Amino acid sequence: MDAWIGLMSGTSMDGIDAVLVSFQGNSTQIHASHTLPYPDEFRHRLLAASQNHAAPDEIGELDTLAGTLFAQAAAEVIRHSDLPITAIRAIGSHGQTLRHQPTGAAPFTIQIGNPSVISETTGITTVADFRRRDMAAGGQGAPLVPAFHKAFFSSDTEDRCILNLGGIANISWIPSNGINPVTGFDTGPANALMDAWCLDQTGLPFDSDGHWASEGTVNHDLLSDMLSDAYFSRKPPKSTGKERFNLDWVKMQVSRHPEIPAEDIQRTLLQLTVESLVSQLPRPRDVRIYACGGGARNPVLMAELERALPEARILLTSELGLDPQLVEPVAFAWLAKQAIEGMPGNLPEVTGASGPRILGAIYPA
Repeated sequence: MDAWIGLMSGTSMDGIDAVLVSFQGNSTQIHASHTLPYPDEFRHRLLAASQNHAAPDEIGELDTLAGTLFAQAAAEVIRHSDLPITAIRAIGSHGQTLRHQPTGAAPFTIQIGNPSVISETTGITTVADFRRRDMAAGGQGAPLVPAFHKAFFSSDTEDRCILNLGGIANISWIPSNGINPVTGFDTGPANALMDAWCLDQTGLPFDSDGHWASEGTVNHDLLSDMLSDAYFSRKPPKSTGKERFNLDWVKMQVSRHPEIPAEDIQRTLLQLTVESLVSQLPRPRDVRIYACGGGARNPVLMAELERALPEARILLTSELGLDPQLVEPVAFAWLAKQAIEGMPGNLPEVTGASGPRILGAIYPA
């Protein structure tokens, strides 16, 4: 049985999640996993570049450095497994998104992490650049994981919502009958704004377990202004990222409400994640919600979601057999498999593309 490596670094820009997995039907077998944190200096450079503060030379250098780190993550996950390298068919690398602009006169998306470096360094065929083919077909290029969610998490007996709480929150609404289409889109920020504010105010890259947010109270005037952002009322298909929801966005909102304590702003940002998400759920009642991503480990955020959705049962994807931190890297391993086998990887009803497309460019070993 072939094995596949999935490499994922999300909008939190904190590091690379790597997984070595094999697929049998609609089940997965995890052989090893590994997280490679980004070095602090590299992460700071990424954050600056994502805010449009980078010259072409800087972007080119970051692309090569990211490729080296992605290759290192792949090597580490192989080292943690008992599989020989010959058992691995390909690597699926999401890359690190610097910019995602799916609308406008000339839509584009930029993921760095040079796949030629990954392939050359590891000696393993690498599949990357998954988003641009969907965008060329008129789609948003995101989110792409709903196709994986449908293939592996659908049920004949219950509607399910897969909720990814990464830097950006996205949902996959999977009807139980297998006939109605899957609904999936980015709802807005999850951890991205909380992380950015925490780093700016405390020097810490994130608010561990939501402790700092728990010391504050929601400022409802600020929250109301934040929720008035046009993205939240836009109809799907839609996707977003740090090019819209970033520290500058937070500071612009806060400037209208001077003298709010920093911890209250953090607590309000957490509530923004909750209320923007809940308001966009297609049908929040009588459904099981399975959470994944880094935000699933924030007890304050999860408690507020449960309070906002008293009639829904909120669980973790571990209940479906997959660790919440591994869902996205496994999805990109699966997308690599789809590409190698000549199978489509997108859901047009989610991204808005004109039809199913084989996603990703293949870089042979």
